[in-house]
Amino acid sequence: MQKKKRTTSPPKAKKPARKVTRATSRAKIDSELALWAYKSMTMARIIDDKTITLYKQNKCHFQISCAGHEGIQVAAAHVFRPGHDWFYPYYRDMALMVALGMSAEDLLMNAMNKLNDPGSHGRMMPMHYASIPLRVPPQSSPTGSQFLQAVGCALGAKMKGLDEVVYVSAGEGTCSQGDFHEALNWASREKLPVVFVIENNNYAISVHISEQLAGKSIAKIMANYENLATQEVDGSDLFASIEAMQAAHERARRGEGPSLVEAHVPRLQSHSISDNHLKYRTKEDLAQEAKRCPIKRTRDLLVAHKISSEKEIDALNGLLKKLVDEASDAAELSPDPDPATALEHTFKNPEPWKGIEETPATGEEVFIVDALNHALDEELARNPEMCIFGEDVAHGKGGVFTVTAGLTAKYGAARVFNSQLAESSIVGAAIGLATRGMKPVAEIQFGDYVWTGANQIRNELAMLHYRSAGDFACPAVLRIPVGGYIRGGAYHSQNIEATFAHFPGVHVVYPSNATDAKGLLKAAIRADDPVLFLEHKGLYRQVYAKGPEGDANHLVPLGKAKTVRHGSDITVVTWGALVHKSMLAANQLEAQGFSVEVIDIRSIVPLDIEHIFSSVRKTGRVLVAHEDVLFGGFGGEIVAQIAETCFTHLDAPVKRVGMKYAAAVPHSPVLEDVVLPQDSDITNALLELARF
Repeated sequence: MQKKKRTTSPPKAKKPARKVTRATSRAKIDSELALWAYKSMTMARIIDDKTITLYKQNKCHFQISCAGHEGIQVAAAHVFRPGHDWFYPYYRDMALMVALGMSAEDLLMNAMNKLNDPGSHGRMMPMHYASIPLRVPPQSSPTGSQFLQAVGCALGAKMKGLDEVVYVSAGEGTCSQGDFHEALNWASREKLPVVFVIENNNYAISVHISEQLAGKSIAKIMANYENLATQEVDGSDLFASIEAMQAAHERARRGEGPSLVEAHVPRLQSHSISDNHLKYRTKEDLAQEAKRCPIKRTRDLLVAHKISSEKEIDALNGLLKKLVDEASDAAELSPDPDPATALEHTFKNPEPWKGIEETPATGEEVFIVDALNHALDEELARNPEMCIFGEDVAHGKGGVFTVTAGLTAKYGAARVFNSQLAESSIVGAAIGLATRGMKPVAEIQFGDYVWTGANQIRNELAMLHYRSAGDFACPAVLRIPVGGYIRGGAYHSQNIEATFAHFPGVHVVYPSNATDAKGLLKAAIRADDPVLFLEHKGLYRQVYAKGPEGDANHLVPLGKAKTVRHGSDITVVTWGALVHKSMLAANQLEAQGFSVEVIDIRSIVPLDIEHIFSSVRKTGRVLVAHEDVLFGGFGGEIVAQIAETCFTHLDAPVKRVGMKYAAAVPHSPVLEDVVLPQDSDITNALLELARF
């Protein structure tokens, strides 16, 4: 993507170097800055109005207004450095994008879902911004999800010792979200260079701030976070806003930590084109709000200080409108996305096995826990952009299962460190780090607790590459211990592969032995796409799961199944802990004269379905065995594909074995044995198939 020229050029005049009072700034007003700011605000407002017209003409299908918010946004664009600092805006930040340099044509292509829209190339709703040259990662719709990603991006800047500041914004309603508080906690604790801009217009759609927050001032509510500077500003006052943003930006650059700037702004339009604010606001209220309009106030300032006359401003407005109309015409004539590309960019590399040749592993046999530790050690040494974090992973603890033992001592606390106890934070920060080009390997301590991070996984991690049409990648790795058979009870025994396999955009890997665990983890770390790396904690130290780990160059390709036992009568398709159980059952069947083939799929996504089909065509009988709940389990997908493609090769109905339909794995050993699939369950299912 080529860097776009600014629609309105920023001033070259020297910016104020010190914080001054509003009276002083007004007395020494920078004429060029004031005129540039007015142009930027007005351009954004005219584009905003144009999108409403386009909506009425059925040329765009959504609109959300920036009207009333322009002052603080243009102030931020003046202070921050496009192409150097990073920006995580929200859907009202059109004026920020204009002032940073995004063209009117780009913004109108965004509104009309055109191919050349730099935000998503037609894949996202309008007013979701992105730009490679401006360093604006692609936005998404779940409100507040950007906070933690901005923290991750700022964490990366600090880790690399870079002079970068991260801007992240939202409305006051989003301050009710847990991700907001998690982000403030992490940023404050680590003194990260991030500025939180809260554009407070008093309404989250129709919900007034009095029904939203336990206080009228967000800055006051958040003031007790140590290392966080908070301030309130009239977001319609251009120079007061610039002073506030300069103070926050300079503080971050000095390494003193994050700031929260609460900008009080009017919302001059309904929440979106789908909303009608007259249903919950009075005309008198709206009339009063109009008096706070930042464009009107900046225009009055220009006239009062004799920077421009009313006539000159009217002429400027006419010129800007003409430019927007021309940009709209050009945007409308630009190409729509090609329907043939609708399925592209779910993965950066949809065939991650290519280029990796799996060779037999040699060397000493190790437990899975040691194989994983060695894989992380080797990849940390290989890739200086890699870091590891999660709950309890650092220092002497080395993770609750000791997978990361010794790595902090060897590589330092800057690369192997503890996170806060918050799964959404862990995933969100990993996304921010990965989006800026680093390689985070984050641990979710137990799969049972991943659900508070599910929004960040499903709506952010899995979708980022697709929603940017390939402009941005997010190759984070999440290590997640899963599974039962450890007497762990209801919240330490879950399997999660079926849920996350349903979310296109993430690879899901699930090894059953040490050799595969090491090779797959190393391949996952080197992959171009996000990977959920599931580790069965019940296998960590099982002797039967040991295997030679291979050398530092040994990789196991993602998306390739492995036949671990050859046979001719029945195929067992399985993964994780049930691979060993299936092998035991196959031995039982062999004693009765039946030859059983066992396939370890190793990767849930991508699924090596052709490997499975080949075996099914040979044996004609199939059992799919997995530890997760049978109903709705991933095995059902495998069965469906077998039935669809290999129906004429089947000599018996496809059978399944899985966890019973219980809400959780109980703690009592006698109850756990009933709920989870046992060796006998697989043996009995195989006998039924053999005798059909």
